[in-house]
Parts: sequence; structure tokens; C-alpha cells
Amino acid sequence: MADKIHEKLTDASGVYFDATLVERRQTPFQLLEVFDTPELGRIFRLDGFNMTSERDEFLYHEPLVHPAAVAHPNPARALVIGGGDGGSAEELLKHPTIERVHMAELDPDVIAISKAHFSRVHRGAFDDARMAVTVGDGLAYLRETSVRYDLIAMDLTDPVGPSVALYSRDTFALAKRAMADGAALVLHVGSPFFHPQRVKATIDNLRAVFRVVAPYFVHIPLYGAWWGFACASDSLDPRSLTVEEADRRIAARGLRDLQFYNGEMHRAIFAQPNYVRALLA
Repeated sequence: MADKIHEKLTDASGVYFDATLVERRQTPFQLLEVFDTPELGRIFRLDGFNMTSERDEFLYHEPLVHPAAVAHPNPARALVIGGGDGGSAEELLKHPTIERVHMAELDPDVIAISKAHFSRVHRGAFDDARMAVTVGDGLAYLRETSVRYDLIAMDLTDPVGPSVALYSRDTFALAKRAMADGAALVLHVGSPFFHPQRVKATIDNLRAVFRVVAPYFVHIPLYGAWWGFACASDSLDPRSLTVEEADRRIAARGLRDLQFYNGEMHRAIFAQPNYVRALLA
């Protein structure tokens, strides 16, 4: 008999799915859970928060990666901080210009569970010769690395509890130090409807560090909300790309298996309703 898994958006609201437990594992860092659901297929949860699902992962990973990657004229080196399910890396590896994707994931069990249960998310990214994995603290890696990346994707849990520090100005400044000329940082920032102050604080912190900050928004069924992302850079602005130019670059790079992203969506996701304009003014 299926259980129901719940995730709170606020103290008074949330989202639930009928689910059957596949695996539960307590690591030194967090509680990992895998569930099968009739609605979204297999779901990965960390500490009771929904992370990714087989059916809707493209609604998170494609927007996280492709607006900045397509706007960049020649992305060669990419860093994923977190992202142990492999979904962000898989999207980056679709770009033929990419020579190396380096993942810095804190918890090796996240990678192990992803390899065992979420091949429909990572699609073999861990076996790609261009992929490198470092197990350990992503911030420590940023402090130590001498590599300069064209794209950095912070694919992390929500900014609550210990994760709040990962969305700070100090962290964004660390990321900036590891960025090449013309590079961009991308990350998710939460729901502007359910988490307005969280979204505003993160965007404010990004604006304190980077000259160009472009927020954008996508509905993600697993999260039960319209969800925010941001692309931050000192020079790269994905909003400057026209529909036609985005489609030309998608075609020129032979980007395939895109379920969400195209030239029209590239432009559309940067549109903001008035309440979000006011929030982020």
C-alpha cells in the first residue's frame, strides 16, 4: 500500500504525492530517501525535501543550465557544486564545446544512490570521459581551486538551516573568484510566491557581488510552485539573446533531447509579473 510523502512550502501549505519507499539511507550528512510514485516516477528526497524526479527533472535541470550555457559563446569548463544526481552535469555535457564538467559533491552516498536508481536523470553522465567528480565540501573546493570556469552551477538544497550560508555574499564572491572572463554563475532561488523574502535576499546578495543578475522562473511540479533561478555574471546577460539567436545556437551545437528549452522559452522565462517586479525592484 502506498504512503503519502509531504513537503512543506510554508508552515501552512505544501505538496504531497502517493509513494512507495524504495530505499532509505542515513548518511553522516543527511537522510536520503528514494520513492516510486504514480505521478512523477522515482523521486529523490534529502532530509524530507523533494530534490528530483524522473518525470519532471527536465523542468529543473534544463532551465538551470541552458540559458547561461547557450548565451555563453564557447563554454569549455563547467563546475557543478552539489548536483549529485547528475542531472545538471548531463545537461552541460550536451554542449559539444564542453571539455570538462567537474562536480564537487559533499555526500558520496548521493552519487551512489543516483547511480543505482536515477539513470533516467543522469543518463550515464558519470561515465562520460569529460566528467570529473570530487567528493567533499564545494566551498572548500572553490577556495582551493586554481581552475577558472566558464559556467558554475550551484545545484544545492534550499537555503534553510546550514544551507543558508551557501547563498551568502561571501559564497558568491568565492564562486566569482573561480570564474573566467565572461563566465556565469547559475542557481535556484526558491518560490517568489511562497518564499518571497528568501528570493529577494538571494537576489540582493548576488547583486552585491555581480554586475549582471538575471532572475527567471519556471513551474516545477515536484516542488508544487513557480520556482526561481538566477544567472549572475559581470558581463554575460542571457536576456540579450533573441529567440532567433538562441535557436541558432541550439541548432549549431546539436543540442538534443530538450523537453523544455528552446529559443522562445529562453525569452519567456525572463518575463516577470508585477508582484515579482516589485519584490525584486
